[in-house]
Amino acid sequence: MRMIDLIERKKRGGALSEKEIRYFIKGFTSGEIPDYQAAALLMAICFTGMTDQEIAWMTDAMACSGDRVDLSSIPGIKVDKHSTGGIGDKTTLILAPLVAACGVPVAKMSGRGLGYTGGTVDKLEAIPGFCTEMDQEAFLETVKKIGVCVVGQSGNLAPADKKLYALRDVTATVDSIPLIAASVMSKKIAAGADAIVLDVKCGSGAFMKTAQDASHLAREMVAIGRACGRRMAAVITNMDVPLGHCIGNGLEVAEAIAVLKGEGPDDLREVCLALASQMLSLARKGSPEDCRAMAKKALDSGAALEKFRQMCIAQKGDHTILERPQSLYEKAAVYELAAPQDGWIRQMDAETCGRASMLLGAGRETKDSAIDPAAGIVLCRKTGEAVRKGEVLARLYTNHPDRLEQARRILLESYVFAAEKPDDIPLIYDVILEK
Repeated sequence: MRMIDLIERKKRGGALSEKEIRYFIKGFTSGEIPDYQAAALLMAICFTGMTDQEIAWMTDAMACSGDRVDLSSIPGIKVDKHSTGGIGDKTTLILAPLVAACGVPVAKMSGRGLGYTGGTVDKLEAIPGFCTEMDQEAFLETVKKIGVCVVGQSGNLAPADKKLYALRDVTATVDSIPLIAASVMSKKIAAGADAIVLDVKCGSGAFMKTAQDASHLAREMVAIGRACGRRMAAVITNMDVPLGHCIGNGLEVAEAIAVLKGEGPDDLREVCLALASQMLSLARKGSPEDCRAMAKKALDSGAALEKFRQMCIAQKGDHTILERPQSLYEKAAVYELAAPQDGWIRQMDAETCGRASMLLGAGRETKDSAIDPAAGIVLCRKTGEAVRKGEVLARLYTNHPDRLEQARRILLESYVFAAEKPDDIPLIYDVILEK
């Protein structure tokens, strides 16, 4: 078998066999296949695509390239959730205890943020003492004991994906839906869940800018999961506007606690209920409608909040923050951004909001950058709301006052004002279920 033959066939739009795909993944991961040949094949895939079967084979080969998490010792159907990333997306902080409170075990591995998108692990570590590093035995025992545990990705999960992504990043082959789908799903398959719900973001703050592209990616990933024996669902959600009002690690934890207390912003609560209904339904707890009612009851009764408290205690976090969540950000200095004119907020650029927050200290410019858990932004007004000149649009939290003026300028650039109320935009575009 020769790589040049695989490149030639794919260049002309032909399909690769399972044996050929596994040969490529194994050879590239081990270093036997050089970067230049791998890059040529990736570029050919960008131009000519892959069949659903090819993507499934590639996903499985990447998932099998390293460690696999075995969750079989945990009773019940294990359901995972994956978000494609966005601004203010703290849904895992709510969903993990919420779904566990409804009787479905959640054994979740999450990542850190880089750039303007936040990471669940960074948010959890804003809670004093919260431990996101556990060996596999402790991880599994925690889930068995309280029904939920969220930790950082550990071990050697899908090393082929890590190596391939690094090459894609420098060869302009990141934006291929087959390659994105295989990358995401290889890690999810290796993480061991029986069922997976995907939160696929679309809009200015997401990788997929249109609902059509997000739907295409979601359908590919659902098909991959099914081909690999997983139960699947995907929810297409809006990321033209940051989710909730808070951007930044400590601020987002506080907002998640508010939702768990039956309060919090309507958009964040609604997205969480939509995702929870699909997670519970895949775990055979009932129809999505029945499961939504079950999730709502767990929020309103305080059961989800109590599960979050148990998770904090089990992972050595300071559970007293549930009574004083403002302690997570109160040490930062607070500055206000005033509206420059009367009018309606016609739109906001979510990515720009994220970049402003990163500048304040809430995100990483490089993988080695330190994060300030108290830094971030609270959006007082969002798209579709009316403002008066001088009214507070946002509050900025930072311990880096030298960066404040630049962050304020960047944040103001994210707003577009209009004389008339803009049309409403959907929060949830579509739900894609396995057939």
